Amino acid sequence: MTPILDGIRVLDLSQYLAGPHCTLLLSGMGAEVIRIDNPSTGDTLSAAPVFYGEDGPTIQKRNESDIGIAFLKRSRGKKSITLDLKSDEGRNLFHRLVDKSDVVVENFSVGVTERLGIDWPSLSMIKPRLIYCSITGYGATGPDAKRRAYDLTTQAMSGLMSVTGQPGNPPTKAGTPLADTVSAGFAFSGILGALFHRERTGEGQLVDVSMTDVLFSLIFDEALDVYERLGMPFRQGNRIMRFSPFNAYPTEDGWVVIGIGHDAMWRALCTLIEREDLAQDPNWGRMDWRVEHNAQVDEMLSEWTRDRPTEPAVAALESAGIVASPVQDIDDLLAWPHLKERGMIDTVEHPTLGPLKDLKAAGFPLKFGAATSGYGGAPAFCGAHNSEILGNLLGLKANEIASLAERGII
Repeated sequence: MTPILDGIRVLDLSQYLAGPHCTLLLSGMGAEVIRIDNPSTGDTLSAAPVFYGEDGPTIQKRNESDIGIAFLKRSRGKKSITLDLKSDEGRNLFHRLVDKSDVVVENFSVGVTERLGIDWPSLSMIKPRLIYCSITGYGATGPDAKRRAYDLTTQAMSGLMSVTGQPGNPPTKAGTPLADTVSAGFAFSGILGALFHRERTGEGQLVDVSMTDVLFSLIFDEALDVYERLGMPFRQGNRIMRFSPFNAYPTEDGWVVIGIGHDAMWRALCTLIEREDLAQDPNWGRMDWRVEHNAQVDEMLSEWTRDRPTEPAVAALESAGIVASPVQDIDDLLAWPHLKERGMIDTVEHPTLGPLKDLKAAGFPLKFGAATSGYGGAPAFCGAHNSEILGNLLGLKANEIASLAERGII
C-alpha cells in the first residue's frame, strides 16, 4: 500500500514544537519532509535537554553522543539541509526548492518572513500551486499579531488556564504543551484541506494558524459566558456542568475516573454500589440536581471507591454499563497491550547509536485501511542531505556544493 502523501514534498522552516510536530504528522502520512536549518546556528532541538546518548538519559550534555530527546522524537523520518536565508544566494536556492515542492511550513514571528523575502506573497509568485502554512501565537492578522508567544502564554491568552485546575486554586496550564501540539494538528488538517482544494482547482493558498484561535475554539464549546451568572467557578477541576458524577475518585491503590452520562446510567450505578434509594430519588435521580450538588455526589461515590482496588472497581463499573477507567501513568501506558497492538509505541532511533531499546515515542495516530502510515528512521543531523537535495533536486555539481559550504551559505 502507498502512503497517502507519497510524492508530496514539504519544506520545513519551523522550530521548537508546533511546526515540527505538524511536519512530523505530514511525514507520518508519507510526505517527503526536508528540514531547513541555519548553517551557523543549527537546529533548536538537538542541543536542548533532556539528552539521550551512549550512557542513557541526562539533563546535562556529557559527550557528543548526547542528543536532545525532543530532536530524536520530532525529527523522525525527515531529511535535513542547511541554508542561510539571509544571504541572496541562500534565498535564491530556497526559491528554487520552492518551485520543486508542494508545501512550506514556518512558525517565525510575524514580519520575519517578509524581511527574508520568503513570505506567502513572495513564494506564491514563484509557485502559484504552493501550500504555505504559517503557525503563530496570534495569527497573521489582528492588532496582536506581532506579539511573541510560547505555549504557556497562548494557554493563558486563550482562556484555557482560566478553566484548568481546581476551584479556588491558581490558574494552571495543561500538563503537556497542548497549545503547540493541538495547533500542529489543526495545521496538519489545514494543509490536507488545502492540498485537496488544489486538486480540485489547481490553486495553492495560505493556511494561517493561530494557536490562540485554536485553543479558544476548543474551550468555548463550553458555556463559559454564563458560568458567572449561574454562580459557578470557572475552574471546575475534572467536572463539567452537564454530567454528575463526573470526576476522579480515590481507590485503595490509585484513582478511577467515572462518568455518568444519563439518568439510566445513574440508576445502574446506584444498583452496583447498593444505593438503590438514590436511583429514583426526586433529587438525586435528576442530572440537573446532581450537577448543582456535585460535592455531595462525589463524596457519596468516594465512600464506595476508596475501599476497593482500582482494577476490580473498574471491572465492576464496566460490567454494569458504566463508563470508567483507571488513571494511567507512563509506565502503565508503555505496558498497555492495547497501545502496543495499535502500533502506538515506537522505539526511538539515534543517528549514530541506532535503535534505543529503552527510549520510546508515540506512533502515528491515524490508521488507514488502504494506505500505509508511520514515522521512518532516525533523525538526520543538520545538513545531512545537502548533497542529495542540492545535487539531485537542483542539479548543483559537487564543486558548487563545496563552495557553498566554504562560504557559509549551507
